[in-house]
Amino acid sequence: MAADKPATISITFDLEMSRNFPKWETTHWDYEKGNLDEASKKYALEAARRVKAAGGTMHFFCVGRVLEQENVDWLQEIARMGHAIGNHTYDHVNVLAAAPEAAQFRFKRAPWLTRGQPLDRILADNVAMCTEAMKTRLGFAPVGFRTPGGFADGLAGRADIQRMLMNQGFRWVSSQYAPHPLEGDPRGYLPEALRKSQPYRYPETGLLEIPMAPVSDINAFRNGRWPLRRFIDATRAAVEWTIANGAVFDMLAHPSCLGVVDPGFETLDAIRAMVAGAGSKARLADLRVVAG
Repeated sequence: MAADKPATISITFDLEMSRNFPKWETTHWDYEKGNLDEASKKYALEAARRVKAAGGTMHFFCVGRVLEQENVDWLQEIARMGHAIGNHTYDHVNVLAAAPEAAQFRFKRAPWLTRGQPLDRILADNVAMCTEAMKTRLGFAPVGFRTPGGFADGLAGRADIQRMLMNQGFRWVSSQYAPHPLEGDPRGYLPEALRKSQPYRYPETGLLEIPMAPVSDINAFRNGRWPLRRFIDATRAAVEWTIANGAVFDMLAHPSCLGVVDPGFETLDAIRAMVAGAGSKARLADLRVVAG
């Protein structure tokens, strides 16, 4: 990192439904992660328009089951605007699961879905099926891969998962999310967490990791029960540090969550304003720029 290097601010949306949203008692989305509701799709599309109007691009990660829906015009429009869309597995599976039934809620309730296959095949097929769905319904292959869930050490020590992704054509992955407290002033813990959230390569394979940066919307609003203003302030602090250090900020958010707590796009508008105010010191771009 160098202060004289332009910072890259990436706004990324995971296109999936989230338990506890729009109502706290809502939990059935665990079994329907890819069944995006109209509100989430509209929020994603409007976010894409706003970032495009600011001269930037976003990165979206698609759960493949959304492509089973009758209409995917909204997602095709996002792509036409120049935004990137990556693979988020077909069923939102945990690639570090220790057993088939732990890979997805659906697989525990309906074990026949895995057809008795070994875990490594289940995971590889789920990633491949999302890619196939994107090629079929959208007409293009995914740009990058993000794991469902963020892991403190990413895919470190899991050369098998790294190679599985590389064998499917992925040059980079976004899987790491640095642990951090949810109490206290974010300006106190964000610098260290953000330093741990910069891109690097896994020594086992050379696969590039582009970590998700704190604080994510789910971590703030589900786990921390934060008010919106605190989330905006933390995001501003993270962007401020990123610009000052010529670093990368990979903002992790979900339209199914952020659209409920921030319907007016205050967080995204704050980011856009900060990047615009930084001039040549920052750029609003998707993760293709980071991956090079």
